[in-house]
Amino acid sequence: MQHSKALLILHGKQAGNDEVRLAVGQLRERGWTLDVRLTWEAGDAQRLVEEALAAGYAHLVAGGGDGTLRDVAEAMGQAATQASLVLLPLGTANDFAKAAGVPLTPQAALDLLEQPAQAIDLGRVGDQLFLNMATGGFGSQVTANTSEDLKKVLGAAAYLFTGLSRFSELQAAAVELQGPDFHWQGELLALGIGNGRQAGGGHVLCPQAKADDGLLDIGILPAPQEMAAALRDLLAGDGLFVRARLPWVEIKSAQGLDINLDGEPLQADSLRFEAVPRALRVHLPADSPLLSRRG
Repeated sequence: MQHSKALLILHGKQAGNDEVRLAVGQLRERGWTLDVRLTWEAGDAQRLVEEALAAGYAHLVAGGGDGTLRDVAEAMGQAATQASLVLLPLGTANDFAKAAGVPLTPQAALDLLEQPAQAIDLGRVGDQLFLNMATGGFGSQVTANTSEDLKKVLGAAAYLFTGLSRFSELQAAAVELQGPDFHWQGELLALGIGNGRQAGGGHVLCPQAKADDGLLDIGILPAPQEMAAALRDLLAGDGLFVRARLPWVEIKSAQGLDINLDGEPLQADSLRFEAVPRALRVHLPADSPLLSRRG
């Protein structure tokens, strides 16, 4: 095949990652021009994406945790570029990558550069784009309150540990959701609005989501009568969920609702979420569960 040039936007904390360095070297040996830039502070990912597109890079690689992947994907979506993206998951949760079947080893992830890119959707709320999922309720509180130190020690299990330790703080949120031929109102414990399927270190809130169908999957866990079962139900992903698949949905909450947008906190009384079809070209495995038209 004819190789091209790509730019790896790597989270600064991964600068000393020997596996990444080896994988980059192996790809270069196969004829790729793969340059590397590091992020240091907020806004770096967007700036580096803009510089890469201006320099004519046909492919970008986002290397880091879910936040880095989101930042690069958002910047590319806002630029409406035909350049394609490879996901190099190096975080603790890696929720979108795991649901999409992206390999978690650097070499295998970078090998996807040599697979065809697929057009996928992004989600939008206000002027922000998101790759994976918006979550609300107790699940988003668990994600936001799980410390970096705990994640280093326990990995994805840190989210479960945090949830159990905050068990007494379970609180339902009264909300109203409205979309095409859909209306739900009541108290919920967890909410997922997904382009992907899972969030918070493996909590599967939208198990049937597809990233290329032009729709957002809605998963609502209503507050149960006995709050003692609430966290167990959230983690088990059982049949208590109310589900819908919509091009857009509006959420209102009189007391305000805390939303976690791919790891980014968001607070408002009223929000409108919508799918942005075919907003980003991404190199995913041909058999990715998030693709409607596999291969």
